[in-house]
Amino acid sequence: MRSTGNDTNPVEGTVSWNPVKSLWYSSHCLVALVGAALWFEWKAVFVCGALTVVTLCCGHTVGLHRMLIHRSLKCPLWLERFLIYLGTLVGMGGPFNMIYLHDIRDWAQRHTCCHGFFIHSSGIIRDWWWNLHCRIRLAHPPEFTIEPERLNDPFLRFMQQTWMLQQLPLAAVLYWIGGWSFVAMGISGRIALSLTGHWLIGFFAHNHGVRRWHITGHAAQGYNLPGLGLLTMGESWHNNHHAYPDSARLGHHHQADPGWWFVKVLGMLGLASEVSVPETLPPRPERVLL
Repeated sequence: MRSTGNDTNPVEGTVSWNPVKSLWYSSHCLVALVGAALWFEWKAVFVCGALTVVTLCCGHTVGLHRMLIHRSLKCPLWLERFLIYLGTLVGMGGPFNMIYLHDIRDWAQRHTCCHGFFIHSSGIIRDWWWNLHCRIRLAHPPEFTIEPERLNDPFLRFMQQTWMLQQLPLAAVLYWIGGWSFVAMGISGRIALSLTGHWLIGFFAHNHGVRRWHITGHAAQGYNLPGLGLLTMGESWHNNHHAYPDSARLGHHHQADPGWWFVKVLGMLGLASEVSVPETLPPRPERVLL
């Protein structure tokens, strides 16, 4: 994100309904509910849970968040692409979407003041509507650019262009294995659960919990949510993440962090290198220990 002039700011903006985003989320919620009513099977619930764990842990938190966005580790190209593919299956968007959404939020929060859309400062109902059904158009937005090596990567471009369609091959496999109940829960149930859970953790991790660090001059502070490390693949340690955003380890001092455990396994197998942790990152003057 780069300022385009003195008027560039994260405060002035208008939130409006995003039909594609809203219908994508709502349709999967509806299919999951109807599917559960018509074809409920505990096996399908297990499939939903297992796929949610794999795609969120290996794909979203490690492949997209810690690796693609923050570059806190490196993997062989084949593994990097597989993890990004798993992250795309979560259903939040393509890799370029994810980079933009993360960068614009981080850019806004680094200011002393920003629009409530970026920091979850509205009530929970409005914040749910804004984040899962709407988009914000800043009056004076920054310029967003992606490095040429990423922007021109054929795999990333393909995943960006087809991120919704990537559910179809998995849906075909699930139908072949278990019929419509597996499709309803393994695709729509998983997407509805992942998107709702991702938003909900973001809301609470910016409003409630405990802090060990204060980041001076930022519009929002992250909060750790004790007890939710396992459920969130480590993403609930959000105060730690605000303090050390480029660390591949989010959980500190024995805090449960499945994403970090996965990175450690990759490292032991020789499949992860240049792994950043708090101890190896440069100091930040704005980071204050409470």
